[in-house]
Amino acid sequence: MTMAERARGAIIVGVAGVLLSACAVLSAGEDPPSLYTLTPKNTFDASLPRVSWQLVVEPPTAAAYLNTSRIALAMTPTSADYYAKSAWTDRAPLMVQTLMVESLENSRRIVGVGRDALSVRPAYVLQSELREFQAEYFRDKPPSVHVRVVVRLVRQSDRQIVASRGFERCVRASADQIPAVVQAFDEALGGVLRSLVAWTLKVAPAQYVEGAPLSRPATADDTSGCSAPTG
Repeated sequence: MTMAERARGAIIVGVAGVLLSACAVLSAGEDPPSLYTLTPKNTFDASLPRVSWQLVVEPPTAAAYLNTSRIALAMTPTSADYYAKSAWTDRAPLMVQTLMVESLENSRRIVGVGRDALSVRPAYVLQSELREFQAEYFRDKPPSVHVRVVVRLVRQSDRQIVASRGFERCVRASADQIPAVVQAFDEALGGVLRSLVAWTLKVAPAQYVEGAPLSRPATADDTSGCSAPTG
């Protein structure tokens, strides 16, 4: 056998090996997860004020357990897990940020809202923390979806906090199946978004005045349907 024949044989064997390896990976690989997303709010009270200022909505901070595209669940108050073969279309905090921006836009009561100061000239910045974003099984079955977001409205010019508030909703799923759980997530987050938009538009003066003194109203957290687990 000539050197050229040996080289051609080695190439054929190598290519065949690569193809066999690729087939093995494809056959052994798991099915891709089913992807889910949630919806922004489109309807608001007609009495909401129109504001002349623009707003930046920063990405919510979140614990590592929630800072993922996996759909979180809790079997007990001190445990953390995820649904198998199901995921959000983005990391949960980024998905919530997008829905905040879209819901504020859909209110048609604000001049401009965006994710960063390059897209708008903000008078205020909305900072937030995603505290709860999971389906809880320790409140009985079907699971109850628990969403809690704590927000701060900050004046851009001097980084002074205008006001802060927490928004919390719990919605029981209609069944212990992922489509029903996702629908409960949509309802729970939807309630938070609707209240958050209304609060944001009302808590700061409709006309922005540079350097005006801040009045910080004392406001209790906005909660609905959430009670401490028994046991």
